[in-house]
Amino acid sequence: MAEVFRHEAGPAVATVARLTGDIGRAEDAVQEAFAVALRRWPTQGVPDRPGAWITTTARNRALDVLRREATRPRREEAAARDAVTSLEATPPILHPVVDDQLRLVFTCCHPALPRDAHVELTLRLVCGLRVPEIARALLRGEEAVGKRIQRAKAKIRDAAIPLRVPPPELLTERLPSVLACTYLTFTEGYAATAGDDLIRHELCDEGVRLARLLVDLLPGRPGAEALLALLLLQDARRPARLDAAGEVVVLADQDRSAWDRGRIDEGMRWMERAADHPELSAGDAAYLFQAAVAAEHSSAPTWEATDWPAIVGHYDRLAEVSPSPAVRLNRAVAVSYADGPAVALPLLDALADDARLARSHRLALARADVHRRLGAAAEARAAYREALALGPTAPEARLIRRHLADL
Repeated sequence: MAEVFRHEAGPAVATVARLTGDIGRAEDAVQEAFAVALRRWPTQGVPDRPGAWITTTARNRALDVLRREATRPRREEAAARDAVTSLEATPPILHPVVDDQLRLVFTCCHPALPRDAHVELTLRLVCGLRVPEIARALLRGEEAVGKRIQRAKAKIRDAAIPLRVPPPELLTERLPSVLACTYLTFTEGYAATAGDDLIRHELCDEGVRLARLLVDLLPGRPGAEALLALLLLQDARRPARLDAAGEVVVLADQDRSAWDRGRIDEGMRWMERAADHPELSAGDAAYLFQAAVAAEHSSAPTWEATDWPAIVGHYDRLAEVSPSPAVRLNRAVAVSYADGPAVALPLLDALADDARLARSHRLALARADVHRRLGAAAEARAAYREALALGPTAPEARLIRRHLADL
């Protein structure tokens, strides 16, 4: 059921929200639909199209509630009657509508909502992530994330913010947040923050699809082009990141013939188009520099042939426009291969007190790797155990235990 929720909750919420005009009502209806599924599916079996079943059941639940509300007086009655009419006009079996998710993304990124809430709300409503997963993905406090999401949903309801893709003259101001949401949707799929799976394929596919829609919707925007380039170049390596048994294959050991060359070629073309723009904002440049890092990996015929100094250079430029702890961490890893682990260790140690990385296992994992390559077995064991304690995904945990066994 958890897997079905991850796949189907977001599309169902987006479609029911469009039909009812109420995100909170849609989310409640979808939750009720999953509660019904929990009772029925163990005995009746999972339907052939669980997404359509969940969406249809949620539609019916929302319709029941609205019919009751339609008997109330004045404005509520009129609004409920309109929603009832809209829902009654839908087909008996209701499938999620793909573009409803893009409409919901733009609503989540409405300028009336706090900027910090944009990504959090998108990950909750569109991608179906739970609050703890969102907090970990964004390196933010769980309680604060939960409160911001609740306040944002209340704001959308109370201010009657429309669920729509905005007209062309308003697209520019919302684009940076929409790009960030799309990027984080993909990264949560490409390297999940928790759970049994390292890769959540549906989020990777959704991120790439949203990026393509944005390029089509906003032609000539360098940020959208650079983001699509980045996602395609990274996603090209997805087929080689796990072996047949579902175990992690680190980049150095991946079968490069399994990489998707079509995506690499397309990503290179979009990167060149983005780079050709005479002016880039800091946000646009951040996607372009990350795409350049991915392109270096994609173009290296072997791990040994990787141009690590060039990658460090890209990270240096990225850090100038986006000096986040995650960028500093990734740069330190690149330095460990360009200049050696001894040079990188102080860079990693300097990040140890950054509270934004405190809940992520990735810093401990990077430090463990550097200690291991330096031959410091005791320090490496301690760092690997610290990474395990921070709750990596199940495949990552098995990889860490293999490293511990080898020390």
